Amino acid sequence: MKIGSTGRPTSSAPTRKATGTSSAQAAAAYGGVAPARNIQDTTAIMGIPEAELTPKVRDAIMSLMAEVDHLRKSIEGINKRLAEAEKLADQDPLLPIYNRRAFVREMTRTQALVERYGEKASLIYIDLNGFKGINDNFGHQAGDYVLSEMAARLVKSVRESDVVGRLGGDEFGLILSQAGPEQAMALATRLPIELERNPIFWEGQKMDVGLAYGIVPVEAHLHPEEVLTDADSKMYKQKREAKSGG
Repeated sequence: MKIGSTGRPTSSAPTRKATGTSSAQAAAAYGGVAPARNIQDTTAIMGIPEAELTPKVRDAIMSLMAEVDHLRKSIEGINKRLAEAEKLADQDPLLPIYNRRAFVREMTRTQALVERYGEKASLIYIDLNGFKGINDNFGHQAGDYVLSEMAARLVKSVRESDVVGRLGGDEFGLILSQAGPEQAMALATRLPIELERNPIFWEGQKMDVGLAYGIVPVEAHLHPEEVLTDADSKMYKQKREAKSGG
């Protein structure tokens, strides 16, 4: 019973549950919009509804998928180990910079850029002065520390695009991309000044170490070892002149 507009009780027809109503009738009753279909969720394996698979086929597909996933993870692990092995092969055994072999390879790449695009590039060959005395007076542990400190300072002094490597013993190399001899000279002359202003200390003892350098342009038509030899010669020339006071 509901309350009508007159305030008097009026009877209402009982609500009946529709039975056997067609979709067309339902659409007409709701303004012509058909009710949404009841879609049941179904699982699928490789795009095939699971309900259509026999237990044996389903088990075979699941086993195959597990093997594929295991193979994918194995390949990812192999690629990761290969990347780590390549990094170790390129890195100096003592310092976190390129070894000579990797440095020469990067020299070759730089030469290719010089030849193809006409870019400038320079090589700085560095040798430490007084390093033998450090090993003799303080031991190889002190010498290793000096080498690691020099490597860290060289890395900080160059750009991300440049290359730092250990060429052997107490010798280092810098490949400066897109840098001519003037820019290379500006960097090379700054290195010993900074070393003098901020010396290396080992267990509270100042390490009496300096450096000599040789600078050459990276030329495309030369073998990388020829470029290194030329820079090495210029470095020893500077070292001899410094000893003679010339």
